[in-house]
Amino acid sequence: MQHDASYICDACGEEIVIPLDPSEGECQQYVEDCPVCCRPNVIHIEFEDDGEARVWGEAE
Repeated sequence: MQHDASYICDACGEEIVIPLDPSEGECQQYVEDCPVCCRPNVIHIEFEDDGEARVWGEAE
């Protein structure tokens, strides 16, 4: 199982690594400020049956 994943900040294009917590559910969505440019991103996480995660971010 993955312990972290990354997404690309929609504002500055930086790759941001985030920790994963599957105990929060199969489909997760939350807002997180980019640690590089400080703009908010909506982070989406979907866990597959095999434990792999699909992660992406988009501008809030």
